[in-house]
Amino acid sequence: MPRHGSESKMENTEELYEEFFEERGINKITHYKTAVWPPLTPEVRSRFSTIRHRWKTGDKYWKLANTHYGDSKMWWVIAWYNEKPTEAHLKAGDLVLIPVPLDQVVSFFNYGSA
Repeated sequence: MPRHGSESKMENTEELYEEFFEERGINKITHYKTAVWPPLTPEVRSRFSTIRHRWKTGDKYWKLANTHYGDSKMWWVIAWYNEKPTEAHLKAGDLVLIPVPLDQVVSFFNYGSA
């Protein structure tokens, strides 16, 4: 599941945005479709090892991804695995699980198996 590269895009021409379009002199906007993540079942969880992290003030998914994966763009893996799409869904003291190894997690997204 590539992020910001080859995802599906859509053209939005909804009348709801007509005023927005007129103000900007356009008749549509193009944006990424919402990602559809595979379900996180116990069987899927069992495919990966995890690193445990206790969430604290100032933590960000991208910082954890950079620390544990060496790539801040992989923040979405941590969000998916914890079923918390944004940092706003977490509070200090929450346990965050970081699935590893990253190549197996990405392989699961791309091919449905790790």
